Amino acid sequence: MRLIKIFSLNFFLFFCLESDAHSPENFIIAEIEQGQISFENEIIAKEYEAALKRLRIRRISSMSFIKKFSIFTKAGFEHIIPKGLDHILFVLGLFFSCLKFKSLLIQVTSFTIAHSITLFLAAIGIFQLSGSITEPLIALSIVWIGVENCIFKEPKKWRAIIVFLFGLLHGLGFASVLSYYGLPKDNFISLLLAFNIGVEIGQLAILILAYILINMLFRKNWKDRKIRIAVSIIIAAVGSFWFVERIV
Repeated sequence: MRLIKIFSLNFFLFFCLESDAHSPENFIIAEIEQGQISFENEIIAKEYEAALKRLRIRRISSMSFIKKFSIFTKAGFEHIIPKGLDHILFVLGLFFSCLKFKSLLIQVTSFTIAHSITLFLAAIGIFQLSGSITEPLIALSIVWIGVENCIFKEPKKWRAIIVFLFGLLHGLGFASVLSYYGLPKDNFISLLLAFNIGVEIGQLAILILAYILINMLFRKNWKDRKIRIAVSIIIAAVGSFWFVERIV
């Protein structure tokens, strides 16, 4: 069986290199394969991903500062829209919990500060947490917000603290995306800031779109408690589904 796996891997690598000999990714596969053919496929895959990450960092380092800044800003935005469905639901949960702009502003600001802290700490390697832990907890944060919206007519004073704690979790989720891209040592802080700016633009876009669409659909009735509870139940239900899915 082991010989079959090795033969299959060699055949796959040979086919890839022959079909696209000028692809940098294929050269990396060849480099990984040399001297490490006895590794299991999972280990080879990890080595391959690490090599691709180094390649991405080298490519990014060779770009102009403006180009790098735009790439990471776009990456942060795309992590919210369209890829960050869990973060979108969390932000919508905050939106439907508040009938007053001031309360919403406090919660969103608390969330922003919190995820910026853990994003920075994770990026510099001080604090990191496995995705198998953070992802289910992020789903639970969505459930909590949805349920709390149904229980309380208005956000309690301690709501901002809860949102801050959840923001710390979401920041670790954002950090996983940065880990995939890889941050060059030069311009490290500025590119980290660019990514965070992209995230904030995405969150702001969600809030603005939510306000426009809800007003178009329900007009003045969108602040009705029945509508808020109905939407919050859906948010909590989706969060519950994601939680179960992520722990199974």
